[in-house]
Amino acid sequence: MPVRLRLFLPLLVLLSALAAAPAAAQLLLDAATFRNDDVAVKGGVVEVYATVSGQHLVYKRRAPKVYQAAALVTLEAIRPDGTAAYQETITLKPPVLRDTTAAIKNPISFQKRLLLPAGRYTLRGQLRDQNRAASTIIVEQPLVVEFGATKPQLSNLVLLARPASRSGIEANNFIRQGLTLTRAPGGLYARGQEKLFFYAELYNATVGQPLVVLYRLRPVAGKANVASGKGLAQGAEGRPTVLTGELDLSKVPAGSYSLTLEVRDAKNRVLSTQTSSVQRNPTDYAPAGATMPR
Repeated sequence: MPVRLRLFLPLLVLLSALAAAPAAAQLLLDAATFRNDDVAVKGGVVEVYATVSGQHLVYKRRAPKVYQAAALVTLEAIRPDGTAAYQETITLKPPVLRDTTAAIKNPISFQKRLLLPAGRYTLRGQLRDQNRAASTIIVEQPLVVEFGATKPQLSNLVLLARPASRSGIEANNFIRQGLTLTRAPGGLYARGQEKLFFYAELYNATVGQPLVVLYRLRPVAGKANVASGKGLAQGAEGRPTVLTGELDLSKVPAGSYSLTLEVRDAKNRVLSTQTSSVQRNPTDYAPAGATMPR
């Protein structure tokens, strides 16, 4: 065998193995912090959203023409001293497949509502594919739980895949202030998603106070708006002032963006602002957000 061919064969085998190796599973971790309904409690409510893409999980045969995947997800809220204020492990299983060559495999989502004391934390998510060895993925992000008692203050922005809708059913983790929220995992708006929806709460607004709500979408590295909107609200009595809105994304190209929400008073003074990261990818499908079972 020629020397050049002998040197090429191991490289060909390596490339073939890499091409055949399944991509690593993906974990999206989102969190939104709200003030505790009991204003006497110094802390907040943290809603954690974990979404696992079904595309890269390993499916094993469980019966003839029945294939199942499973992901083990550990969620933690870590204090600065390294101790856990919260820890939980859940097993997520996507729907059973009859054909593992399907182009689209359903994602799986989990939502948890936590009560945490005021402070700074690290939110950590660990994902392990139960059907693949050495497959642990760790995702971390800072988490701040801090609300004042007097000045107007916004909660985190919740990016939604669908508009917040009034619900008449019993309260659960997917409902805030009587509205059902369906999260857009990772702030991603992809193929078929032509509108961005959001939800936020404003605290400490004067009852009946006229409010102007401004929101804009800009590229992370740019200063020009690619979409913007405006709304009016009024300070609510005995509860947070709920703010919702939407933006048209039909002409927004792929890229990374920042959504800014700004609340002003009748004299055009800024009362509070909040931002959130948005990803736009109109060529791929987005994972479904955690939603209430029907």
